[in-house]
Parts: sequence; C-alpha cells; structure tokens
Amino acid sequence: MNTKIKKGMLLVVIALMSVITVHGQRQESIKAMSFNVRYDNPKYGIQNWHNRKENIVRMIHFYDTDIMGLQEVLVHQLKYLEDNLEQYNYVGVGREDGKEKGEFAPIFYRKARFKLLNSGTFWLSETPEKVSKGWDAGLERIVTWAVFEEKASGKEFIFMNTHFDHVGVQARIESSKLLKRKAIELAGDMQMILSGDFNLVPHSEGIQTLLREDGARTIVDSKSIAKYSYGPDWTTCGFDNRPFEKRRIIDYVFVKGIDKVHRYAVLAEMLNELFLSDHCPVFVELEL
Repeated sequence: MNTKIKKGMLLVVIALMSVITVHGQRQESIKAMSFNVRYDNPKYGIQNWHNRKENIVRMIHFYDTDIMGLQEVLVHQLKYLEDNLEQYNYVGVGREDGKEKGEFAPIFYRKARFKLLNSGTFWLSETPEKVSKGWDAGLERIVTWAVFEEKASGKEFIFMNTHFDHVGVQARIESSKLLKRKAIELAGDMQMILSGDFNLVPHSEGIQTLLREDGARTIVDSKSIAKYSYGPDWTTCGFDNRPFEKRRIIDYVFVKGIDKVHRYAVLAEMLNELFLSDHCPVFVELEL
C-alpha cells in the first residue's frame, strides 16, 4: 500500500473518532433504572431479601446500569448494596426521620461517570420541608433528588426518585401536583430523569397530572418515545403467579427535555424460583 493511501485511511479513522468523542472521551448513552427492591421481611420465606440480594447485584452489573432510583430500601439493605456496588455512590435518607429510620428512596450513580453537584429530599405532604405524612397517606413518603454533571460532556441534569403512598387516594393525587411543582422548581431548564413506584396506573388522575402538556417543561413517559421497547405490560408480579390481567404498570421512568430514548424494558426475570422482587426493574437507555 503506497504512502498516500495509508495517509488517507489514517485521516478517515481520525475523522470518525472525532465524531464519537466529546472532550477526548467516547460519547455514550445513559442506562437508567427504577426498581422497587421490596423491603426485607422474613415472612416472604424463599423470596426474602437475603435470598434475592445477590441476584439483584448481578442484574445491575449485567445491564451495566449507570444511574438508578431504588425504592423500599431499609438501611441494612442500603449498606449491602453500597458494599457490593463499589463503583457507585448514593444519595438519600430514611423517610421516618430524615436520617436512617424507615425506607430510603436512594439514587445510586456511577461515581466515575457523574459528579454530584447538589442533592436533597422533600416529603410528599403539606409540609414538604420536614418529616411528615401527607393528606390521607398511610406512611411518610419522600422524593430524593440530585443534580449531576456528566464528567465527559460537562452536561448537567437532575435525577429524581420517589415512592407514592399505597393507601391514600387523595395523597397520590396531591403528591403528583406537589412533585410536578417541585420538579419544575428544581430542574429549571435542566434535563430531568424521574423514576419511581407511583402506585398509580397510566390512566390515573395522578399520572395524567404529571404528564399534562406544559411546553418545554412537559414530563413524558420514556416508554412512549422509546425507539425499542421490550417486556410485559405490567411491572408488578407480587412474588406469585397471579393472572396477568391482575398485574399493573405502576413503576415508571419519566423524562423532561430528553428526546432520545433508545430502549425501554420491563425486566420480568427470575433465578429459578427466585424473583428479583415483587416489582420488575424498569430499564431505560437514553441520551442527554
């Protein structure tokens, strides 16, 4: 091969490499997840947390998840995940005292990829700034939020994670209104990823409140704009073989200001007789 041809080929390779790099690093999509891991309760027998936890860690590694909002995480479950997901950091507090008591709704993020800029928690109640139970809710409920910078691109975005009440009908409606107001306030012009177990089906008033058209501030269901989708039309399985018509979609990954969602999946997977949880992880691959 003569020198001119070699030189030409080298220039083509360099040009292609420049297309897929940003600040010297490869431009990559973000793999996000929402997952209710189910709190540790001995009465679940074979489906107890201690039988499921290793497979949960394997699942997170297998899907190469970059950032995830988890629900129903007690402090000892949080410690196990922290110890076994060494490439991640997390933010979040216990909902019963703002420290370690009660369930967390933590955000785990890949620390080599994202820089944490700010974070916080608010309660889904009439007094969101302090530990409180709202409206007709059965329990305290929280939203964990964090602002990140993607180190390679310098892009900033906000990730929010929540778990709505399972009892209070009015609480879920009012929580949706409060969450939308706070999301607009905290996110501003930033792109947003919102994960959670909302205990609401897609056509409910609460979900429709979140998704109401609002110009550039409109929140959308990632499934509705995904190029490819995979998995069942439900996210709850209940540790049993209940009929499919009794299963529901109540777990979501919503986005604001993000147009490119490459893949959406509900991961209805088991390890022999072991479920991952009584909820399925919701997995989304997107681009800022």
